[in-house]
Amino acid sequence: MINIKHVFFDLDHTLWDFEKNSDLTFEKVFKKQQINTDLNAFLEVYRPINLEYWRLFRDEKVSKKELRYGRLKKAFDSINYTISDDLIDTIAIEYIEYLSDFNHLFEGTFEILDYLKDKYQLHIITNGFEEVQYKKMKSSKLLPYFDAIITSESVGVKKPNPKVFHHALKVANANQENSIMIGDSLEADIFGAINIGMPAIYCNFNNDVKTSDSYTSITSLLELKQYL
Repeated sequence: MINIKHVFFDLDHTLWDFEKNSDLTFEKVFKKQQINTDLNAFLEVYRPINLEYWRLFRDEKVSKKELRYGRLKKAFDSINYTISDDLIDTIAIEYIEYLSDFNHLFEGTFEILDYLKDKYQLHIITNGFEEVQYKKMKSSKLLPYFDAIITSESVGVKKPNPKVFHHALKVANANQENSIMIGDSLEADIFGAINIGMPAIYCNFNNDVKTSDSYTSITSLLELKQYL
């Protein structure tokens, strides 16, 4: 990878520990709103439902508003907890408001960014909501490391749409040959990059996906030192 000059990272599940921070946010919101149910039982059903809704959102099958309401409604229904639509809307708003209060990053995040920052230009490409992603990065002290931050909302489409990657390259004054994408989603990050001719490194942190010859796979961020 001697020609690489630009390193593009995904944010959630790649640098920013979404699951841990999300769980803590729900704990705060549930306590504030006096939601009388077992939090762990809720989270157990919410996590896959959230992933399902994000896939629908990525595929333009639900709106941002439908995602924020629908994932909560389906999760509460799954645990047979009766809750009003008004309270669901309140929880949805407070969840987004408080999410950036928690700043857990994956192990090795600052070490690898410090290692990379003097060798490459670092950028973010994220499908997350624009107003939330900047707050996350600021509160977790990630902002200073990155030159360009590209959100899908600013492009109008979401990864793996090629428009997102082409827009990101243009903003960063980069090209496919001197750039690499690092992320946790095979479909959105890895195949999205590969489909436009950009190499990619897959963050297989749970070590639950078989490796492939079409991309490099790592199980921890510090493994990037072997390649970059």
